[in-house]
Amino acid sequence: MTIATYGAWRSQVTAELVARADGRPAFLGRVGDEVWWTEPRPSEGGRRALVRPGADGPRAVLPEPWNVRNRVHEYGGAPWVGSESLIVFSNFDDQRLYRYEPGSEADPAPLTPVPRIPGGLRWCDMALDPGRGEVWAAMEEFTGERPTDVRRTIAAVPLDGSAAADRGALRELTGDRYRFTTGPRISPDRKRAVWIAWNHPDMPWDGTELRTAAVTDAGAFEDARTVAGGREESIPQAEWAPDGSLVVASDRTGWWNLYRLDPDSGRAVGLHPAEEEFAGPLWTIGSQWFEVLDDGRIACIHGRGEARLGLLDPATGTVTDAPGPWTEWAPTLVSNGGRIIGLAGGPSRDYEIVAWDGAGTAEVVGREHVDRVDPAYYPEPEHRTFAGPGGRDVHASVHRPRNPDFEGPEGEPPPFAVWVHGGPTGSHRSVLDLEIAYFTSRGIGVVEVDYGGSTGYGREYRNRLRGRWGVVDVEDCAAVARALAAEGTADGERLAVRGGSAGGWTAAASLTSPAAEGLYACAAIMFPILDLAGWLGIGTHDFESRYLESLVGPYEEVPERYRDRSPVNHTDRISAPFVLLQGLEDAICPPENCERFLERLRGRGVPHAYLAYEGEQHGFRMESSIVSAVRSEFGLYARTFGFDAPEAAALELRT
Repeated sequence: MTIATYGAWRSQVTAELVARADGRPAFLGRVGDEVWWTEPRPSEGGRRALVRPGADGPRAVLPEPWNVRNRVHEYGGAPWVGSESLIVFSNFDDQRLYRYEPGSEADPAPLTPVPRIPGGLRWCDMALDPGRGEVWAAMEEFTGERPTDVRRTIAAVPLDGSAAADRGALRELTGDRYRFTTGPRISPDRKRAVWIAWNHPDMPWDGTELRTAAVTDAGAFEDARTVAGGREESIPQAEWAPDGSLVVASDRTGWWNLYRLDPDSGRAVGLHPAEEEFAGPLWTIGSQWFEVLDDGRIACIHGRGEARLGLLDPATGTVTDAPGPWTEWAPTLVSNGGRIIGLAGGPSRDYEIVAWDGAGTAEVVGREHVDRVDPAYYPEPEHRTFAGPGGRDVHASVHRPRNPDFEGPEGEPPPFAVWVHGGPTGSHRSVLDLEIAYFTSRGIGVVEVDYGGSTGYGREYRNRLRGRWGVVDVEDCAAVARALAAEGTADGERLAVRGGSAGGWTAAASLTSPAAEGLYACAAIMFPILDLAGWLGIGTHDFESRYLESLVGPYEEVPERYRDRSPVNHTDRISAPFVLLQGLEDAICPPENCERFLERLRGRGVPHAYLAYEGEQHGFRMESSIVSAVRSEFGLYARTFGFDAPEAAALELRT
């Protein structure tokens, strides 16, 4: 064991390895007896490939440049649906729907027209209706040049391709009374449909409505009405049961629990009342936290601060959890021949395709985890609860430095970086992350903070952020950092804060807020929000254009909050060096946001670097961008914390 300064340890976890392992599979679906999914390809320009199982591992169904991804809500939704003889998918480059016959030599054929506004007709969360020769989906259509000039509805697309050159061949099944909608779920007898809808200013974790309609013989929706939900009830998923009832996830008791609901009366009965979550925030249309099996049992992802797979028996109300090392299951489930297939990971393994028959041992059936380096380089997370202001609980995962070949000098605490998740309505997941291992294996600790407002701990915890974004998140992160320093786990003089998107906001706000004054020695700020007033309406994309009404308050009523909390208005308070990373095609947090911030910082003598990446959007997907971002962040730490690190980027800090 070599004694060396924290940060200067040599590691097998390289930036290139981090980039190649970036992202995870998503959107599982059944095609005949197989389960297919999408997965990232950072080395192929960041495209998402549709893959199927193969003898030598997953193989792409479609070659480059086909990119199975859409931009609905800018974050994207479920991008494909399939049967044994037909695949329908959204292609990222033009956002059109295409049909493809598995095994065919023919190229995919377009189903939807070229929109008047490039990329402005988008589709997700599809259901095949081969009897009528259609696919039904959530449609997002831009009507003007502004990001809020948009309407959404459920529409039917002919599978014969007749709408590829004729917008009039699309059948709209719902009106656009609602600003947002999911795709439809069709009842077993094909006579009813159910979907979820909501309006501004609500976000789907605040309030949604469950809508049902009769489906006529001609495939029209009749007698559409709301049967559950409202402004203070979030329903993120609903599915039909074999008996014609509905199974829904609702947080009407303060926790997302499962209910059986009568689609006529709206009467709901709790299936397993518990102070834990059986669903999560609907950031991605088509997310699936539960799957109703043919025998009426329900495969469900549940937990408190974690997400395990269980099998709920409605007859007894009991939940039996799947065995195995997987502590986190992503919201995508498929049932196939009595087996439940999902996407699962854990602290020492990345996401794998796992199958479970509900009784015996679960097994990996696709994308089996392979240790790319010695697991001794992986951090071992400690889940802890800290005391925030007023004694409120703050949940966090602590990753101490870990390397089989190095240890720090005796009596010297290591530097630590506070990682802030995005959202802000989100959470950290305890799944192997080689980006964390990159830093911890070099001697820099990481603490992931689920500040007040995070999901996984009930609605009351989630609602702490209402009206207090830029306050509670900053305070909770600072409380955790100070606690780690006070107990000697972290060096209080070598603390950093970092985050992307909403996490980038909190990182930047932490440099200007009195609640964290003088606490952080540096910051890594990625594709952030920096000016609240500039992130309203047309200042961002439509989905989040009124999000701040709940996070901060209505601008007309509390303009001073928008002014006082925005880092762009307090650059005079910044003294710590930082690196700012931004995608130049980001429609959620546009690069102009960063440029205004840097203009106001000019001449203040604060060391900083700005790296803007061509071709990147909200989050980095290309291998070269990921490598650059990781090395640049490490370079900032090396310069600030005072250690020699040859692998760090030679970061030029300007003042």
